Amino acid sequence: MVKVNVKFSVMFKDATGTTGITVDTAGETVKDLIDALIKQFGLQFSERILDAKTGGVRRFINIFVNGKDIRNLQGVDTKLEEGAEVRLIPAVAGGNEFLGFTQDQIVRYSRQIILKEVGGAGQKKLMRSSILVVGAGGLGSPASLYLAAAGVGKIGIIDSDRVDLSNLQRQLLHTNDDIDRPKIESAKEKLLKINPEIEVIAYKERLTADNALNIVGGWDFVLDGSDNFPTKFLLNDACVLKNVPFSHGGVLRFVGMTTTILPGKGPCYRCLAPEAPPLGMIPTCQEAGVLGAVSGVIGTIQATEILKYLLGAGDLLVGRILFFDALEMRFEEFELKRDPKCQVCGDQPIIKDPSQVDYGHVCEVRF
Repeated sequence: MVKVNVKFSVMFKDATGTTGITVDTAGETVKDLIDALIKQFGLQFSERILDAKTGGVRRFINIFVNGKDIRNLQGVDTKLEEGAEVRLIPAVAGGNEFLGFTQDQIVRYSRQIILKEVGGAGQKKLMRSSILVVGAGGLGSPASLYLAAAGVGKIGIIDSDRVDLSNLQRQLLHTNDDIDRPKIESAKEKLLKINPEIEVIAYKERLTADNALNIVGGWDFVLDGSDNFPTKFLLNDACVLKNVPFSHGGVLRFVGMTTTILPGKGPCYRCLAPEAPPLGMIPTCQEAGVLGAVSGVIGTIQATEILKYLLGAGDLLVGRILFFDALEMRFEEFELKRDPKCQVCGDQPIIKDPSQVDYGHVCEVRF
């Protein structure tokens, strides 16, 4: 019996749960070590390292013993000495793929692939997913940057505004050089610079009662980064009607709040506020101001919720409102229950189409 130290490439992490272990082998060769590793880690590891047709080690798996490739020694019959250092590394250079990932993708996403909640399968989910970001502003900026960096395959952005100097204090998608450019152009450019492998779809228009259902439908998740009540109510109604999950977020001065809405599985935004407050009662960010970093906190939480949803990991903010007070540096959580009388998600909903609603100041249903 020989005791050796084994180090794994990050691409074995989801199969082994570790990047390094000490193993007692029953024999003295590399083959004996592989048998011991398969016995310890099971079928998933076996499928990673062995060719199903030949039963031998996959040709793109490199095995090094004390820094030497076993191909230049005696192959799997290479003798192992007590305390030997063995490394298992997939050969992915030169554009070759390993389990569907290119070398660049393995490196780019390595810090999250090693998380057991992500792994290779989770990363592929992200790369196949689609997210619509409504608003390329204070919330949409940090959220979309993190979603792009995480490898979400398709990101849509809808915004009809142009970049203004006053935006730059909190809207990190844009720079001084972008002033007076359409926000969606600036946003698309930055996201592709962060991750050129993703697809970015730009909608240079406002979300309206006429286009909301068509734009929202078909996305895996929607992020509410809007800055006005009419758009928030319209987005809520459209997502509930199209059964598309979404993240609500809002910021003002030194505070922010967010909740995650899964239609049919919890309350919606109208359960929190059946209609918008009267005009002038709640000041806008333009009127009352907002600390830019607060937008970053809430937008980043929204992105985190979306990634968790796509991965099926952890507990979401469904039926919970997360409130952030930056002055006191405190988070508080409040319960949000579904309202059986809710006009759009209740037991007998009366909103069947956004055209029924006057998305003016109070977002009331019109009969």
